[in-house]
Parts: sequence; structure tokens; C-alpha cells
Amino acid sequence: MLTSSPSSITEQTSLFALNGTTSLVAVAMYVLMVVALWRVFSKAGYAGWLAIIPIVNVVFLTKVAGFSGWLALLYLIPIVGFVFHIVVQLRVGRAFGHGWVFSIFLLALFYVIGYLIIGFSDDRYRLERVR
Repeated sequence: MLTSSPSSITEQTSLFALNGTTSLVAVAMYVLMVVALWRVFSKAGYAGWLAIIPIVNVVFLTKVAGFSGWLALLYLIPIVGFVFHIVVQLRVGRAFGHGWVFSIFLLALFYVIGYLIIGFSDDRYRLERVR
């Protein structure tokens, strides 16, 4: 007979340990992202603590890109949200003086690394680069 649930206590324990490890990695990634966005928001002239609140940080990241905060609602539309994410990252990179290669690879794909670089480097935020 085939069962989909773990049959022995060792299998149940290993599943629990894997779930706990995944949770710790997710919390560590969230903390790194908050630290990075805190610095980015501070450089852009917004309060750094806005990076802690999950949906609010997306709204203010959209504002850092030079868009209205209401346009953050575009993230909720499946394909449009993906395209808008790339556009926002390109504009954030340009506002901090970086090109499209940096923006695509380090802001859109490996965003934690890219925002840590922007936050802790001597890059200056200038919105007129975007407009």
C-alpha cells in the first residue's frame, strides 16, 4: 500500500527540520532585505523604517523609481506585475547612477545583493536621472 505521509518518526523529524531551516533562511533574507532597503530609502529621502512593513516597502520603492505610489498596485496583475517589476528596477538603478546590466542582474534577479550594494556604497540618489 502506498502512503503519502511519512511513516516513521525519523522521516517526520527530518521534514520538520527541513521546514525549520527553510523558515530561518527566509527570515534571514527578509532581515537582509530590510537592512538594504532601509539604507536605500534613507538615501532617497524617505524614512528608513518604511522598509520593515512588507507592502509599504513596495509602494515606496515604486516612489523611489519616480512613479506614483498607486502604481504599486500593478504588481498584483500577473504578467503586468513582472514587467512593471523590471521597469521599476531599471529606474531605481538609473536613479542611483547604474546601467541596465546592473539593474537587471542585481536588482531584478539577485535583489538582496543589488540593494546592499546600492545601500552601502557611495552612490547618490538623483531622481532627475530617471526623468
